[in-house]
Amino acid sequence: MKSEYDDHKRPLLRALKYGWISLIVATIISLAVWGAMRDLPGIWGVALGASIGGGFMLLTVLSVLATSNTTAATTGAVVLGSWLFKIIILLFVLFILRGQDFYDRLAFVVTVVLALVVVLASEVWGVITTKVTYVQ
Repeated sequence: MKSEYDDHKRPLLRALKYGWISLIVATIISLAVWGAMRDLPGIWGVALGASIGGGFMLLTVLSVLATSNTTAATTGAVVLGSWLFKIIILLFVLFILRGQDFYDRLAFVVTVVLALVVVLASEVWGVITTKVTYVQ
């Protein structure tokens, strides 16, 4: 007899759910603060920062979730490959943004760091508080 607690994807799904929720909340708060302080450039900085910081964290969970029914070697290869891909995309985006002045750089950096920390913390919380069976 299978229980809902036997699903090995359950912690990952909770991490994804909590990560999305925390990213949305952090983005809304950051938009309010930086929009009030720096107007439209602050809003653009927050939008770019939340997309990069939170998006990269959530893509890692998605890559692990997508390969959860494969071997550990396959999962590791996909995760490392996705990290390499994300670094290339990040360098490309930063290269394009280098000379632009439509966004506030401080809002961008603060939001990237905020998104990384908040999403990581909520994903960890989602995983460690998930009830799963240890023995089948």
